Amino acid sequence: MRWDNHRVVITAAGRDFGRTLAIRLADLGAEIFLSARELAAAQRVRDEIRNRGHQRVHAFACDLTDPSSVRDFASSVAEHTDRVDVLINNGSRYLAGPDLLSATDADIVDTIASGATGTVLTTKSFLPLLRNSEMPDVVTMVSACGTPGHHRSDAHDAFYAAKSAQAGFAEILSKRLRPQGVRVISLYPPDFDNADPLSEEWKTTSREAKDALTAHSLVECILFAVAQPRDCFIKAFHFEQV
Repeated sequence: MRWDNHRVVITAAGRDFGRTLAIRLADLGAEIFLSARELAAAQRVRDEIRNRGHQRVHAFACDLTDPSSVRDFASSVAEHTDRVDVLINNGSRYLAGPDLLSATDADIVDTIASGATGTVLTTKSFLPLLRNSEMPDVVTMVSACGTPGHHRSDAHDAFYAAKSAQAGFAEILSKRLRPQGVRVISLYPPDFDNADPLSEEWKTTSREAKDALTAHSLVECILFAVAQPRDCFIKAFHFEQV
C-alpha cells in the first residue's frame, strides 16, 4: 500500500520509534507532520527524510505536557493542510524503576502528563482536522504496561499509570468516534527491538518466533490496520511477550 494521499501527524518523532515511523511512512509517500519536544530534534529527522528525496515533511516543537504547546502544534499544522488522515500518538515519556519511591515527584508528573494528558489533548486538538478527512485514523502506541494484569516490565508505576490511562481513553474514544467514521487503533507492544530504519540491521534483524518483537513488525501492523476497508475497525493489537 502506498500512502501518497495520506497526511500523517506523528508525535515524539525526534528519535526512537517515532523517527522510525516518520522515515518509513515518508518512504511510502505520505506527507509527514512530525513533532518533538525540542524543535532541533524534529528538524534533524525532517532533514534526514528530505535527504532521501521526500520533500513533503514538516517539523514542529511540541511539549506534550504543555496544553498551549499542543494547541500551537495543531494550529501550525492547520496552516499547511486542511485535513489530517492519520494521527499517531507516539509520544510518552518512559520512566524506569519498579520502586515507587525511586522517582521524584517532578518525574512522575512529567511521565503521566506526557503519556496520558498529552494523548488526550493532542487527539482533541487534531480532531477537527481528522474530521475533514475521508479516511481518519487515530493510532496510539500504548504498551503492554497498559494491559490489565501486566507485571513483566521494570517500568515505574507512573509509566504503568500513564499507559493505563491511554488504554482507557482509546477504548471509549473508539466507541464515541465510530459514528463519525474515525477509527481508533491501539498497539500494546512489550519491549521491542527498534533497529535504525536507515541501517542494514533493519533488513537483517531476525523476525522468527523465538525473537523479540521488532519495530519493523509494529510498522507493518499499522500499515495493515490503516489499509483495511472503512467498515473494519481494528481496535487493538496485543502481542505475546518472549
